[in-house]
Amino acid sequence: MNATMRRAVIATAAVSMALSMAACGKAGGDKKDSAASGDNKSIGLLLPENASSTRYESFDRPFIEAKVKALCADCKVLYNNAEGSAAKQKQQFDTLIAQGVKVIVLDAFDATSTQAWVKEAAAKGVKVVAYDRLATGPVAAYVSFDNEKVGELQGQALVDALGDKAADANIVMINGDDADPNAGQFKAGAHKVLDGKVKKIVYEQSGEWKPTVAGQKIGAAITQFGKDGFQGVYSANDGMAGAIITQLQGAGIKVPVGGQDAGLDAVQRIVNGDQAYTIYKAYKPLADNAAELAVDLLQGKDVKSVASASIDSATDKGIPAKLLDPKVVTKANIQDTVIADGLYKAADICTADYAAACAAAGLK
Repeated sequence: MNATMRRAVIATAAVSMALSMAACGKAGGDKKDSAASGDNKSIGLLLPENASSTRYESFDRPFIEAKVKALCADCKVLYNNAEGSAAKQKQQFDTLIAQGVKVIVLDAFDATSTQAWVKEAAAKGVKVVAYDRLATGPVAAYVSFDNEKVGELQGQALVDALGDKAADANIVMINGDDADPNAGQFKAGAHKVLDGKVKKIVYEQSGEWKPTVAGQKIGAAITQFGKDGFQGVYSANDGMAGAIITQLQGAGIKVPVGGQDAGLDAVQRIVNGDQAYTIYKAYKPLADNAAELAVDLLQGKDVKSVASASIDSATDKGIPAKLLDPKVVTKANIQDTVIADGLYKAADICTADYAAACAAAGLK
C-alpha cells in the first residue's frame, strides 16, 4: 500500500470512529436526560406496615390509587409496603428514585429516620408528600389528621365511658411507638384530657404498635396492680386494644378500653360491648387529598390550593399541610359514622357472631 492509500484508509477510519463515538454519546445523553427528567406519569406510594392495622391494604392504598387514576388517567402508582421495617422502606424509597419517579407519597414507618432520605430526594428534584405521619426532612407537603386532637378525643371518650367513676379511676396507658411522632401527639392529647379528670395514670408504657407487645404490657400491669388496681385502659390503636382486651378477659377483668383506626374487628368489639370506643379517621378524604397533592406536584401546580395550613416538623418549618378532623365512634353512633360514610356495610359488621348485638344496637 502506497503512502497516499494509507492516508486515505486512516482518514476513513478516523471519520468512522468519530461518527461512532458521537452516536454512542448521543445514546448515552438520551439515557441521562431521561433519568434526569424522570417518569412524569408515575407516583411512588410507600406504606408502613400491614400487621397491627388492616387499614393500609384495605383502604389507604386502593383509595389513593383510585383517586390518582381519576385525576390523571395515564398516571400509575408504584406501590410498596415496608412490612414494619424502616430498612426495607429505605430500600423501597431508593428504588423509586432510581426508577426516576418524581413524586413519592410516604407514610414513614420510622418518621425520625427519614431526614437524610428526603433531603437527598429533594436534591434530585423528587418531591415527597408526607402521608399520615410527618416525616422529617424537607417534605413538599403533609396530609394527616390533627393528631393531638385524636388523643384528646381518645382521652375524653375514656372519661365518658367511665362516667361518674372517672374522678376515682386509675388508668393504664399503652401508647404507640416512640419512634412515631404521631404516637407522641396522641399521647400528649390524651394526657391533656386525662390529667386532672381521672385519679391517676398508674402504669404507662409503649406498646410499639404491636399487639403482642401491648398484650405483654397489660399482662405486666395486671400482675403489678391486680384485678381491681385500675378502672380503664387507654390504647393508642385498635390492634393493640384487641390484644389488651383478650388479656383482660382472660384475667376476668371488665373495664373500658378504647383505641383508634375504626378497624372492622374493633367496631365489632364495640357492638359486642368489649371495646368502649374507637377513633374514626375517614380514610377516603385523607387518601384523596394525598393523591391530589401528588398529582399537583407531578404537574407542577401549587400545593397550597389543597394544603392551605402549615406545620413544623422536627427538622423543617412552614410545611404546607392539610389536616382533617377525626370522630369518636361508640356503639351509639356506628350507624351515623362508619356505616353512613360507606366505610362498612351493616352486613360487614353484623356477621353471625354479632347478629344479636347488632339487632340490639339497631344497626341496619
